[in-house]
Amino acid sequence: MSRSRLLATPLKTALAASLLLASSAGFAQSPTEAELARKLDQLAAELANVKAQLAQLQQQRAAPTPTASPAPAATPVVASPPPRPAEPATVLSSYGEINYNRPTRASQNAQADVRRFVLGAQHRFDAKTKVVTELEVEHAVSSADDSGEVEVEQAYIEHQLTPTWAVRGGLFLMPVGLLNENHEPTAYYGVERNFVETAIIPTTWREGGLQIVGSFDNGLTLQTGLSTGFDLSKWDASSSEGAESPLGAIHQELSLAKARDLSVFGALNWRGIPGLQLGGSLFTGGATHGQAAASARVTLWDVHARWTPGRWDLATLYSRGGISNTAALNAALVGNPTLIPKSFDGWYAQAAYKVWSHEDYALWPFVRYEQFNTARSFADLGPGLTPAGAATERVVTVGANFQLTPGVVLKADLQRFRENKDANRVDLGIGWSF
Repeated sequence: MSRSRLLATPLKTALAASLLLASSAGFAQSPTEAELARKLDQLAAELANVKAQLAQLQQQRAAPTPTASPAPAATPVVASPPPRPAEPATVLSSYGEINYNRPTRASQNAQADVRRFVLGAQHRFDAKTKVVTELEVEHAVSSADDSGEVEVEQAYIEHQLTPTWAVRGGLFLMPVGLLNENHEPTAYYGVERNFVETAIIPTTWREGGLQIVGSFDNGLTLQTGLSTGFDLSKWDASSSEGAESPLGAIHQELSLAKARDLSVFGALNWRGIPGLQLGGSLFTGGATHGQAAASARVTLWDVHARWTPGRWDLATLYSRGGISNTAALNAALVGNPTLIPKSFDGWYAQAAYKVWSHEDYALWPFVRYEQFNTARSFADLGPGLTPAGAATERVVTVGANFQLTPGVVLKADLQRFRENKDANRVDLGIGWSF
């Protein structure tokens, strides 16, 4: 029903009642005058009330219907990003490798070995200070009757002085070559580490001391410091150890290290172009510590490059070492098979290519050619006494790394030696790092 019909209904009702009252007067008994006056007054009051209600309704109808005020726009609720979990103060790490080596000309000498197993721990004391430690076990078992070793590979404190400069103090890996600071099995190609960075640069080479590290926005990293060094009193002229690695035979590893003669070192690496690393290093320090008839100094340097364009991984390195005043030191060792060399060096070139990848799987065949000589020359001891320089060994390694998942690698390679052909071998290995 419309609103106008609703407004007219009360008025019609009042008028109808008045007419009915008037008409009924002729059929009913005649009312008294007082009673009629009372009814008329009642009808008049009702009519006035109806008119008042009608006027009120008309005014409400004429007034514009108030528009409901729009509710204030709700302030959009932006969900706060979930809080980033704080980095743990303590981080555990590990790497290891299990290798199988089978000489092709002497299969009876095949062997399998837990080459190394390492547990590491880093703890951050605050935003600027942390401790880095690594404990290594070589050859699975260490005892008086076994060839295994347990050794502390790293143990140093690092403090960030500024966004560019940091300082390290303790036992740390020397910043030499491509492998020494990055020697996890997932970081290099081949089952065994290359010979140049094993025989010439004694991996994993570590010293105790103080190191300053500068990392610049142009991609340059500078490392320099003061450290312990080598000990020539450890040289065993009756053993072949010095012929395998001259510096490996006299390194101290901060185990009751002689420290009268300290060493200085420096390294520069530039990574200003994505995928490219160019660098070099220099180490020099005394190595007799006042315990020999003559003083001697060990010096080692290297230059290296690595480039990873697309699927390629290309690397090369040259390193050369020397020991001064070896004539005086060797005078007392004449007649032994292994005298102290004056110089030693080596280089390699390596190429790897990722031929296939799917999800986490990836396959990198590689080839490496290297030359190294652990006794390039000897100081003159006089006619008939000076040893001839050793022959330069040449090794070709062909193989592949298969990534099972990031952090796990399977390896296989074939190695061919130019001089010592009896060392030709097939290698298999598995390694991990996290």
